[in-house]
Amino acid sequence: MATTAFEVISEIEPATKPDLTRVRHQVGVLAPVTDAFLIPDNHLGRATVSSVAVAHEVASMGVRAIACLNSRDRNRLGFRRDLLTAAAYGVDHFLCVFGDQPASGGRSNDLNVRGMLEEVRTFGSSDTFTGRGPFSVGVTTRLAPLPTWKQEADFLLVQASFDLARLLGWRESLRFNGKVFAGVLVLASAGMAKTLAEATSQIDLPATLLDDLETNPDAGVDRACCLMAEIRASGAFDGVHLVPVGRYRTIAARLEQDGWRRASRAGFKAADQSLMQPTRSL
Repeated sequence: MATTAFEVISEIEPATKPDLTRVRHQVGVLAPVTDAFLIPDNHLGRATVSSVAVAHEVASMGVRAIACLNSRDRNRLGFRRDLLTAAAYGVDHFLCVFGDQPASGGRSNDLNVRGMLEEVRTFGSSDTFTGRGPFSVGVTTRLAPLPTWKQEADFLLVQASFDLARLLGWRESLRFNGKVFAGVLVLASAGMAKTLAEATSQIDLPATLLDDLETNPDAGVDRACCLMAEIRASGAFDGVHLVPVGRYRTIAARLEQDGWRRASRAGFKAADQSLMQPTRSL
């Protein structure tokens, strides 16, 4: 059974329509094996329901939520508005990211991730927020030397990797005072694996896994579960950032079967028991 010291952050697929049914379903299914949920922000350059609003909704179900905020869609004033809104709704954990290329419109050049982190430490810590917070803010990193300014973050989410030796070697070289979470990506299909391989050279996909996916649709789930267990056993990380994509039901069941449990289910409540059951619309 997973220890309370090792945390699982599960990333949900965001709502692209004004309906949070599928969001609630993902949370209900993954909650038994998840310590916190990461809510993407206009994921993949598409418009989605506000990550702050969804984080508030997820927290109302009794589980921790982290709102992702990208610099692509914000100027400084807009980011301050988001901090005020988050504080009003009790959302105090953020992941600041650069953001994918937008599907429509342009990118704001007023803020970058470093500027967002500075805003949280200055405006977000000002008298305006007396009685709220403090905010906890994380950033992402590749398997490369960490820029000095990222040392100011409270936690790190590490790029997904299937190479455990490389991941552990990078962690050994890292000097960082906050929590560090290794990325674990579930490859949902052979098609997804091929698309990922064509889109980025940052993630090395094992040839054996690509071959397995051609004949076994659960090969991606199997590898993700195995990698999570290996990362936990290494003792090198504070937890994992799990990206289950569309296979959240399968991997949740597998993790429960393998004995994974989140620290406490106290306070958790599904908004509707029907959300725990698959429906045609999901």
